[in-house]
Amino acid sequence: MTSSSTQGANEPEPTDGLKAFGAALKSFRKRAGFTQESLAPEIGYSPHFIASVEQGRRFPPSRFVDRCEAALDAFGTLRLVVHQLSRQRGLASWFRRWAQLEQEALNLYTYECRLVPGLLQTEAYLRTLFGARVPPLSDEELEAQVAARLERQHLLRDRPNTDFSFIIEERIFLRRTGGVETARELIDHVLDLAASRNVELQIMPLKRGVHSGLNGPIQLLETPDNRWFGYCEGQENGQFISDPKVISTLQMRYAKLRTQALTPEDSADLLERLRGAR
Repeated sequence: MTSSSTQGANEPEPTDGLKAFGAALKSFRKRAGFTQESLAPEIGYSPHFIASVEQGRRFPPSRFVDRCEAALDAFGTLRLVVHQLSRQRGLASWFRRWAQLEQEALNLYTYECRLVPGLLQTEAYLRTLFGARVPPLSDEELEAQVAARLERQHLLRDRPNTDFSFIIEERIFLRRTGGVETARELIDHVLDLAASRNVELQIMPLKRGVHSGLNGPIQLLETPDNRWFGYCEGQENGQFISDPKVISTLQMRYAKLRTQALTPEDSADLLERLRGAR
């Protein structure tokens, strides 16, 4: 998996397999006489989501495939292509699962102590991150990572009924990655997103010397059938988590973090103050 904190995150980069599925979907869609806009209400996904899948930028969730099969009368072809895609070498199995689950999650919870989560980053901020990568990225690789990250951020727009919770360490903003202007733009952007009804933002203040997230970042999600999954990341790898006992532990830690962090209102006030600091 590519790391959500340091790479193109939770979106598989366009591969031959993903492009093949996208091309098949586009072909069946046109054969059935649908545009992306007219197909969207038939299957319950946005036109932008459909476009992303057709471009090979999103792993197609199973429910998406099933609904497309029914609406487009695709003779089982789309399911067959997805089956082959799931066997593709080079795409970690746990990452394929997370990318698939994320698209339909009822809840997405994130605690981050290293960087502003990918869903909340501005282009200037993420370009700073990718520009500092070691070993360095080529210009082509950098642009591909930027495009993937910006594409993934549409989740916040495409999933208005998903509850997004973010808990972020205050020191991440104090670092002022990219300089003062980039940091201010980032804070403005985060505050704007946090004003959405389905987004909750809490800041873990520096004065909280000890809290339940000291073991590292936490990612949790709940599926439409009310199952919970998570993942944790390292420098160059990640661990998909489905063990109910481990999930329970992470849920307890995240619940505790919510009580230890500032309230959303106090968090917004703190960010406003940080924005004005020089």
